[in-house]
Amino acid sequence: MHSQAHAALITGASSGIGYELAKLFAQDHHNLVLVARSGDKLAEIGDELQKQFGILARTVALDLSSASAPQALFDQLQREGLTVDVLVNNAAYGKYGNFADISLEEALGQVQLNIATLTALTHLFLPQMITRRSGRILNVASTAGFQAGPLMAVYYASKAYVISFSEAIANELAGSGVSVTCLCPGPTLTNFQKRADIESSRLFKQFAPMDAKTVARDGYRALMNGKTLKISGWKNFILAEAIRVSPRKMATAVSRWVAEKTK
Repeated sequence: MHSQAHAALITGASSGIGYELAKLFAQDHHNLVLVARSGDKLAEIGDELQKQFGILARTVALDLSSASAPQALFDQLQREGLTVDVLVNNAAYGKYGNFADISLEEALGQVQLNIATLTALTHLFLPQMITRRSGRILNVASTAGFQAGPLMAVYYASKAYVISFSEAIANELAGSGVSVTCLCPGPTLTNFQKRADIESSRLFKQFAPMDAKTVARDGYRALMNGKTLKISGWKNFILAEAIRVSPRKMATAVSRWVAEKTK
């Protein structure tokens, strides 16, 4: 087991990819700091992983969409003397609809959680990793980040930021002992689509979503191997590569068609 004072910090850990990643870390005897809004469910998961794998799981019920949350989380762990060896920025959400029709609160909420919180947590925990010359960061993006996304404009744009940001700092950190990996899933069976209101979109009706366990395993392996970018699933890889060489206007039109809801 890793030292009790060392842990992997996973945001959005109460379900989906975050939960599956937590199980993979626990199997490899990493202690955990699990963060999500749902305190009761998170506590159950923490207890489950502790009993099953004999690790320590610290749970923190926190709304990371609050601008003050990243600093509050960092300060709390500092006071407890806990060292974060691995940071997994997984928490994110999207909202379906024309940009002009969704509320400003919804639009800025996505920017705050998907971009600002991820950036803040990385900036807070990274210097200690650099000092130790040891650490890993996994940022969960999406294949959505490779193109514009009509009907989910802010979400797609936020994931483009995560990809670009991750690749840039991975380059900056070369030789430092710290690695940055960006995981890009395609459509995945999680609670995301229900919150985003895209369950009836062509993306989920006509394209076979991957399961969260498989996606998490792909991301975990890429992280442990120090890979910078991992697109989960060979179909998603081919699609992402096709988008890169397609005319941008056409790619955007196809993206809209896929996002539209079916009757």
